[in-house]
Amino acid sequence: METAIATLAVGGLIGAVLALIGGGGSILAVPLLVSFAGLSTHLAIGTAAVGVSLNALLAVIGHSRVGTVKWPCALVFGASGMAGAAAGAELGKATEPDLLLSLFGILMIAVGGLMFRGRRLAANAEVRLTRASAGELLPRLLPLGVGVGVMAGFFGIGGGFLIVPAIILATRMPIAMAIGSSLAVISVLGATTAASYALSGLVDWTAVLMLVAGGTAGAAIGLQVQKRLAGRQKLLERGFAAAVVAGGAAIAGGLP
Repeated sequence: METAIATLAVGGLIGAVLALIGGGGSILAVPLLVSFAGLSTHLAIGTAAVGVSLNALLAVIGHSRVGTVKWPCALVFGASGMAGAAAGAELGKATEPDLLLSLFGILMIAVGGLMFRGRRLAANAEVRLTRASAGELLPRLLPLGVGVGVMAGFFGIGGGFLIVPAIILATRMPIAMAIGSSLAVISVLGATTAASYALSGLVDWTAVLMLVAGGTAGAAIGLQVQKRLAGRQKLLERGFAAAVVAGGAAIAGGLP
């Protein structure tokens, strides 16, 4: 009973964090599932991949309703990342679990540090992937999508901490739209990683149900908070960067 309640709470936290900052679900879920649900690291990664993918799908529905999802950009980014995620997952399953977490923590610190530097160009809320803009956007979206996909699959995560800054780099869209768009990508990449782990028998389906049940409530709360902060662009960007660095430091330092 206590394990079920703990897993529900983990799901609620995942849903809230995904809706609020567009990433971080798996990084939170994996160590918590290991600590409180007693799952092995690889089993926790596979279970988290399924749960985060489904919770991201729930969260993206809410973001879509308020117009913070750039679907063409997100779908192109997600499609290009699927092949990378499949390849990365195979590499990840063959890598020692503690090394996986430590490497990802180091990567998070690097990404967060780059985000603290801020934008060099103004945000463009009107960016759209069309025939006219394809020549400019596709050469950035496609390789970034593949690269993020490989890392997402390798580390067994949705990749939101990487997707959000990558989408901003490729399109210059505001962070609120990058967060909404990232959730669509997380759904795709997470499903690809989840399928790889599921085929290897590395998913606890009872825990997945608990994660999704908790995530439904958490996503609703996170979306409301995100809407309140949407007008404070710089605060949201710096808060996101701080969360990335702090999470990376905890993981690299051996968060249980």
